[in-house]
Amino acid sequence: MKKINWTTIRLVLMFGVVIFLFSFASTRNGNRKLTGTKITFVEENNPFVKQETVNKLLIEKNGEALPIRKDKLDLNKLENAVNANQMIEKSDVFVTIDGVLKAVVKQKTPIARVFDGQRSFYIDYKGSTMPLSANFTARVPLVFGMLNQKNKEALVGLFRKIYDDAFLKKNIIAIQIMPNGSLKMLNRNFDFQIDFGGTINVNQKINNYKAFFQKAIVDSSLNKYKKIDLRFTDQVVCTK
Repeated sequence: MKKINWTTIRLVLMFGVVIFLFSFASTRNGNRKLTGTKITFVEENNPFVKQETVNKLLIEKNGEALPIRKDKLDLNKLENAVNANQMIEKSDVFVTIDGVLKAVVKQKTPIARVFDGQRSFYIDYKGSTMPLSANFTARVPLVFGMLNQKNKEALVGLFRKIYDDAFLKKNIIAIQIMPNGSLKMLNRNFDFQIDFGGTINVNQKINNYKAFFQKAIVDSSLNKYKKIDLRFTDQVVCTK
């Protein structure tokens, strides 16, 4: 008579119990109802889109109002719905342990506000367009003129430099794109016009402007100038 291997039987039984408990817990967890929703914005103190708007997207995409069963959720679908909003760069949608449907939202970062003669919109840090918001107005340079496939990449690069530079971000309030591609800029606190020229040798022009500005502040001569010409990379030409 063959001897019974009790050790193997115990292992099989234990494995079966584990599977049963896991299946039971999963089914029970899936049947649980959501207790609510929570929207969190990251890296932004002034939301361009309201929490109510994101919350509405989450609820509407489920096709039913709360409470919703957890196993009826399609988190990927919800994430795509939130990310489709033109104000939002990305989101992470998940359900917390205590049954809350949560969305962690990162908004787009506007770096310039463009008026092309027909419409007004923001350019974000990645070079995409985003609409104006009724909730908050970003303090970014106003850009007048046309952005097209030919000049957009270089201009967005310049807008980023202005946004990332504490001095330029504080001082440059407007940029005019001329028909020939040359740029005119305005300073926040002084009446002179900055003739920046084209989007070449940008770093050198910026450094020249900073050096001029620091020296002119010491000399108390900034109010004397009508135009600051940065088109020549080896010098700054000032017109009184």
